[in-house]
This record gives sequence, structure tokens and C-alpha cells, in this order.
Amino acid sequence: MKLDVLFSRAAQFEGKTVAVAAAEDHEVLQAVANALKMDLAQFLLFGNKDEISKILEKIDNSIINHEKVKIIHADSPALASDLAVKAVSQKEADVLMKGHVSTAVILKSVLNKEYGLRTGNVLSHVAVFEVPGFKSFKIVTDAAMNLAPDLNQKVQITNNAVTIARSIGIEVPKVAAIAAVEVVNPAMQATLDAAALTQMNQRGQIKNCTIDGPLALDNAVSEQAAANKGISGEVAGQADILLVPTIEVGNTLYKSLIYFARAKVGAVIAGAKAPIVLTSRADSAESKLYSLALAICSVPR
Repeated sequence: MKLDVLFSRAAQFEGKTVAVAAAEDHEVLQAVANALKMDLAQFLLFGNKDEISKILEKIDNSIINHEKVKIIHADSPALASDLAVKAVSQKEADVLMKGHVSTAVILKSVLNKEYGLRTGNVLSHVAVFEVPGFKSFKIVTDAAMNLAPDLNQKVQITNNAVTIARSIGIEVPKVAAIAAVEVVNPAMQATLDAAALTQMNQRGQIKNCTIDGPLALDNAVSEQAAANKGISGEVAGQADILLVPTIEVGNTLYKSLIYFARAKVGAVIAGAKAPIVLTSRADSAESKLYSLALAICSVPR
């Protein structure tokens, strides 16, 4: 599977609006320009109007007066974040996108009790990877939000990832609960949680997916590795979603796929009232565009 399929899928959902907080960022605005060429969405650009205009002049001057672009001036990244979040909360936009603003600042707006986007559920990072050598997407969660989730949080993180997977056409995703070993060890909490998640899935407490674990990474993604260890089942070697036990595991796996495997990625924050594109400043315009398309695909309907 190629991530480019997200563009054609996102284009099917016409009339979606993206609110960009602190839009004065070259890579973000390049992604916006590319999205406009594909007719993926319309945009509300909140931030320093002069800086946004200067960057757009370098990218494509016609975007400044584009019928699907509106620039709204904000004196600070914090104000831009508040205005962008309010636009989503008030149904003026369908997706929130982070621009040149720190994660802490935009999340403060997202979590605001008066106009924020919390639903009472856990917010979690869901990354969809196109990995060279693999025929299907690999979805990694959670690489950026939850430090050391407990069992209940892992249930919600799984549900978030399943929702995203289903939004891009994986109707019954296979979830591998990742640990260092494949057997339950009372001294290793990750294995206990993995076994509990598997049992909860079998009893119908976690729906619309198939969960197995604990599974080490090799047995989750390689059928040969699973066979060598005598591990069978629907998930072994064929996992769509890799549910990691801690943020360190997720973050390291995420960056390893990008820098060692040269994988392409699109990612969103799920579990809020609307999808949130919370990319890093180090992410390329291409990655931001994939993330934007993924977010559009996952807008609640």
C-alpha cells in the first residue's frame, strides 16, 4: 500500500475545512499549497498575516487570494491556537493543524474546558507508515502523547488506532500488543496488559479488530519469524497496528522507521472531537501533507 492512496480517499470528502494554528511555517504552507492543488480541503490560516503572506509569495503567490483560503491575523501563536481550536469547536472547521507553535501551547488550547476539543477519552498519536518491503500499512501507536499508559488507557489508545485504520479502509485491523517477549511474565507489565487486551477482545469488550499479544516486534510483522518460534494466529506476522507499551518504545520505533527504513508517514492525534495534525517541526512538507490527508479521511461522519 502507498500513502498516496490517502489523497484520492480524502478528495472524496468534499467541503472539509482545516484550521491551521500559527500558519507562518514554510513546510506547513507548502503542504497547504499542495493540498489545494489536489482540492483536498479549504483552509483557515491563523497567525501573523504579514509572515504568512511573505511565505506564500515564495511558494505560490496566487494562494494569498485563493477562494479556498482565508488568512486571519493573530498577534501570537497562543492566540492563533485559541482561534483555530475555537473554529473547530464551533464547527467552522473539521480538522485542526499545528503550525509554527509549540506542542504545549496548542495542546493547552485543545484541552481548554470552555472551548477545547476534549471528549473525555484519551488522546493518542496514531502514525500510518508506508514501509519499504511491506505490502500493507503499519500503524504505530502511541509515539507522542501517553508516557506509560495503564490497561484502561491502552484500551482507548487501541480504539483510537482502530478508528483511524477503519477510516482508511482497514475494516478489521489486526492489532499486535507489543512486548519484549511472547510469553506472559508477571515481572513484565507489558506482557500482562497484552494478555488482558487479547482476552478483552475475545470477549467482545474491544470491538472491530483482532488483538493478540504479547508479541515481540519480529513476530508481529514477520510471518517467518512467527513460524520459527511456533507462534500462530491471525495477527502473528500480519499485524496492521503495533500497540507499543510506552512512549519510549513508540517514539524510537517511529523514528527508526523514518531514518533507518526510509519509511513515509502520516500521523494524527485521535480521540478528540476532531482529528488533530500535530506534526513535528522536523517533519517534511510531504509528511505534513500525508498527515493532512489522513486527518481528512478520519473526520467523524
